[in-house]
Amino acid sequence: MNNQPIGVFDSGYGGLTILKEIVEVLPEYDYLYLGDNARAPYGNKSFDTVYQYTLQSVKWFFEQGCSLVILACNTASAKALRSIQQNDLPELDQHKRVLGVIRPTSEVIGNYSKTHHVGVLGTTGTIQSESYLIEISKFFPEIIVAQEACPEWVSLVEENKYNTVEADGLVKLHIDNILQKDKDIDTFLLACTHYPLLIDKIKQHTPDGISVVSQGKIIAESLKDYLKRHQSLTENCSKNGSRVFFTTGDVVDFNAHASLFFGAEVLANKLILP
Repeated sequence: MNNQPIGVFDSGYGGLTILKEIVEVLPEYDYLYLGDNARAPYGNKSFDTVYQYTLQSVKWFFEQGCSLVILACNTASAKALRSIQQNDLPELDQHKRVLGVIRPTSEVIGNYSKTHHVGVLGTTGTIQSESYLIEISKFFPEIIVAQEACPEWVSLVEENKYNTVEADGLVKLHIDNILQKDKDIDTFLLACTHYPLLIDKIKQHTPDGISVVSQGKIIAESLKDYLKRHQSLTENCSKNGSRVFFTTGDVVDFNAHASLFFGAEVLANKLILP
């Protein structure tokens, strides 16, 4: 097959911040993006619901010829990835791969901290899963991790409220909360793909000496390394430099928001999942 793009999945727009960085590092590949906007947000849904939605989308990617799918969504990575990798892939196609964003981030986040105290800011679903606590401890057992759920931040981004009094209040609230949990934090991890669009506001309310780390570049470099180490998979991925976008939601609305996340014009197609 000549058309075997790399699939990139998110519950909505946020994964476009990941895709943007991936395209910068690996521009030669074809990419197929799906945002499940009709059923977003995922952050407040149960493990089983997120798993079912994510699996359905992964199967769709496979039907489009994708040999590799990136779950560019922290909630899907936290609630669905392990089950899909262990239980579904062997039956669907043992030669295909589904990767997430939590493990590659956890593999390097400890390198950013000098105090060995890291604060994780994410959606309710990601925080409740404790996936970052588990994964970071595997690679950096000395790191102390504090977590804070910031579910309102997604709405601030999607409703274009970056520079409002409401944004100042909600960003400051959660920054203060997590620093009350651990005053020695010197690194904030933005564990939601929406949050990079709030990064200026987050930095504004973050005390000096604390770095703010988003995931896009980490995931892009990790994918580059992964493809180098898996040549047979790499050979199955087509390289025509194409980017095709789908949404399960309203196409006009998706296009209007998506350009903010992707940094370029997006013209999406409508997908109706059964």
